[in-house]
Amino acid sequence: RLLRRPAVGTTVIRSATMDSAEALGTPDRGQVKVGLMADLIAVPGDPLENINLLEDVPFVMKQGVVYKQAD
Repeated sequence: RLLRRPAVGTTVIRSATMDSAEALGTPDRGQVKVGLMADLIAVPGDPLENINLLEDVPFVMKQGVVYKQAD
């Protein structure tokens, strides 16, 4: 498990989103911003405070379609 520190969460999330989009040459992805493409996830809490929340993602929106984890 990753440490529960905001600096760790910020680094991991940025690496998985903005930095990856830049490395792949897809600048229209990796951010939630008007005019850009974005798939979204939602977790019950703040992943910047507890990055381990990203281990169990109950909600995903991909290309406008919502997928929810079955109970």
